[in-house]
Amino acid sequence: MSAVAETIPAPTRAALARIPGSSGWPIVGHTLKVLADPKGATEDFAKRYGPVYRSYILGAHTVTLLGPEANEFLLLDEAKALSNALGWGIILDRLFPRGLMLLDFDEHRLHRKALSVAFKSGPLQAYLNSLNSGVAAGIARLKQTRDLRFYPAIKEMTLDLAAMSFLGAGVGADISRIKQAYIEMVAAAVSVVRRPIPGTQMYRGVKARAEMVDYFTREMERRRVGDGTDLFTELCKATMEDGALLTAQEVADHMNFLMMAAHDTLASSLTSFVYFLSVNPAWQEQLREEVFALGLAGGAPLPFERLRDLPLVEMAFNESMRIIPPAPSVLRCALREVEFGGYRIPAGACVAINPLYTHHMPQHWPEPATFDPRRFTPEAQRARHKYAYVPFGGGAHMCLGLHFAYMQAKCFAYHLLTTTRLVAPPDYRPAWQYWPIPRPRDGLRVTLAPLP
Repeated sequence: MSAVAETIPAPTRAALARIPGSSGWPIVGHTLKVLADPKGATEDFAKRYGPVYRSYILGAHTVTLLGPEANEFLLLDEAKALSNALGWGIILDRLFPRGLMLLDFDEHRLHRKALSVAFKSGPLQAYLNSLNSGVAAGIARLKQTRDLRFYPAIKEMTLDLAAMSFLGAGVGADISRIKQAYIEMVAAAVSVVRRPIPGTQMYRGVKARAEMVDYFTREMERRRVGDGTDLFTELCKATMEDGALLTAQEVADHMNFLMMAAHDTLASSLTSFVYFLSVNPAWQEQLREEVFALGLAGGAPLPFERLRDLPLVEMAFNESMRIIPPAPSVLRCALREVEFGGYRIPAGACVAINPLYTHHMPQHWPEPATFDPRRFTPEAQRARHKYAYVPFGGGAHMCLGLHFAYMQAKCFAYHLLTTTRLVAPPDYRPAWQYWPIPRPRDGLRVTLAPLP
């Protein structure tokens, strides 16, 4: 935890007493209930206490704010009273410290501006060149996999794609070690034991982080004088407002976080996307008609300039993230007392919003369980509260890789739907685990069949 956190003591129960809710069981609070069923637990709390309630989760007093107005309040944070670093730091500080999401205010703005050069049009075109071949090869492997469980398979594939786009072809023989390091770090981020005691998952995760920081640091000088088009090389050459290059530690911290975020959330989003297309064959066929309407030769790569010609693919991807958002909850820590919905939230409290809940509010999303990409026509979006849909966050911390994510999703949909038919078992409805990243408990039993 950062030194700043030590100056903000956790609030007492008395300071939270006017906010409806409870502290739950001794020691564990509501942790077990929330981890077992985050969606059901939030709906239960909302029914019992209303759109602002307190609970005790993962060792922290948490005040949850529900609905589009709550999303706007937390994500815009016009008073600059809510800290990302201290909110997410509870979970990520040992493994992904100083990543962009764990910086606040002016420091975050300066680093975001420096990193944004790696996500402009030119670099994105270079990333798409490698993504086309990687996605096509990955889908071919998925189709050859017996007894396919889509989620673990796509998670490995998105990690391969992140390594390819972010680290470039020069990664070579290091790829297996790099992939294993991120598997260890992601597992450690949600491990029960939070200290790196030898033999624990957290110990393995912290060790893996040290290995990746060492790798990025050793590679940096070579990348700074090279002519690569990968994201790592772009960051090695990125500068701050005063013209100074990012330090070796800064590049390593940002790369470590971006590699994790790029593959983990995308794997979740593509899994829900594939699931909803597999159980909605009429929509699957409409998307297939759109990708074939591009008129590209069989096996040809998806050109960067044709991404805009896949609006229905984007709408369907948005709808899948509405029903199952890749970040079901968003955390902050109150640096000083704030007020929302008529309640005063004391300094030191963990403050959360719940996109998963908001995305299923029937007053904003009629028949919320129904998959309907038409919710994302331009007309429908203009008629809805701007913060009723927040899969990529919002405000100053809007996901920096948003356009990269849409590009990957469209590239994946293009190569998948021009070669493959998605088939789900009859009446298939998998159970979803929402913490920390949504995934089907059975791994998603979907068949990737060749087109007739």
